[in-house]
Amino acid sequence: MKATGSLFGLAYGDAMGAPTEFLSVAEIVRRYGEQGPRELVGDPALITDDTQMTLAVARAMPRSGPLEPGVLEKALREQFVEWVGSPENNRAPGMTCLRACELLASGLAWRKATGETSKGCGANMRVAPMGLMPGLGEVERAAAAQFQAALTHGHPTALAASELTAFAIHWLRNGMRPAELPDALRERCFEQRTVYHGDWLADLWARPGVDSPTDFIARGWDECLEAVDALKAALAAPDRDEDPCLRTGEGWIAEEALATAVHCFLLFPDEPVDMLARAATTAGDSDSIACLAGAFMGAAHGFECWPAEWSQRIEHADELARFGREWD
Repeated sequence: MKATGSLFGLAYGDAMGAPTEFLSVAEIVRRYGEQGPRELVGDPALITDDTQMTLAVARAMPRSGPLEPGVLEKALREQFVEWVGSPENNRAPGMTCLRACELLASGLAWRKATGETSKGCGANMRVAPMGLMPGLGEVERAAAAQFQAALTHGHPTALAASELTAFAIHWLRNGMRPAELPDALRERCFEQRTVYHGDWLADLWARPGVDSPTDFIARGWDECLEAVDALKAALAAPDRDEDPCLRTGEGWIAEEALATAVHCFLLFPDEPVDMLARAATTAGDSDSIACLAGAFMGAAHGFECWPAEWSQRIEHADELARFGREWD
């Protein structure tokens, strides 16, 4: 039940990191003790926009058949517009997502609605369904992961980081050893550096100072490679007591959210609750870091790795379980 484990892990991390998102590590320790938060709070334990938008992407995915840009764009637009207008959209959502979704709601073409210069972690905090859905070809999975980001975040690094995040989840779900993940991410940065999915991204690349589609997307992969190299350097001298953000970034931007989430996961690869506590005890975007780290842990170890009673208290448990069953 690895798809189920990944989706629930994402929601658990989101809920655990939400109360600590805007706190310093010192303040988190004052409130929760040296080990940080280790329990879900509330019944239900509330998630944030990270899980809300993950579920929006999941709802937009077709139940069968290939992914097609026009069909997926329509479905994503409908889900993002519903999210931006929902009274539940009160969980400190990112400004880029809000603005782009408002423009999508106005009927503007996605190419005009997206934040061209934004590479915020809103691009990849929600991409897990692209990694978990079975039956996708490699190119299809990569293009769709980038495309769901492109509707709101048009920076090339947002696209590349979203693809890497989806593939990290996909690889772990299919049996990759956690320790192999950094090298696999690094290798993909080189392999995909000049691959531009024009059928999906159209002329997103065209802007002042950019000479070609391959020049555009290469910039994103190069920034992701820098983040992965920082991750590998951090793991060469691991420190489970130090704030991971000090080595791999605070996670407000997409490539740092990926790197710091993987950092947390690999510091505690077989200790799910300790890992979420570490991810939530960070100075940066704690809910996004913890939600991605939870998605990686659940993809690697399955639903059974999490405390059993948590699934009875997390918000949207029924829907998380339904998508998990479909993809498992």
